[in-house]
Amino acid sequence: MIVISNFTPVVRHNYKIGVPDGGVYQEIFNSDDKNYWGSGVKNDGELYSKYEEANGRANSIEITLPPLSTIVLKKIR
Repeated sequence: MIVISNFTPVVRHNYKIGVPDGGVYQEIFNSDDKNYWGSGVKNDGELYSKYEEANGRANSIEITLPPLSTIVLKKIR
């Protein structure tokens, strides 16, 4: 599981984060979901890692980080 929080009121598109393993990730929780009265900015579908260094990790993914939110990603394969 990877937990990411954005404490700013700004959406961050193409936000690159390092991940512990290469593979496919999926957003499994988003506090900005409309079910929680958020704006509904989310990462749909599968997120494929790239072999590009970020945050001291060899692999990374690019995500959309919703404003004033916490998201949880899970490696699915």
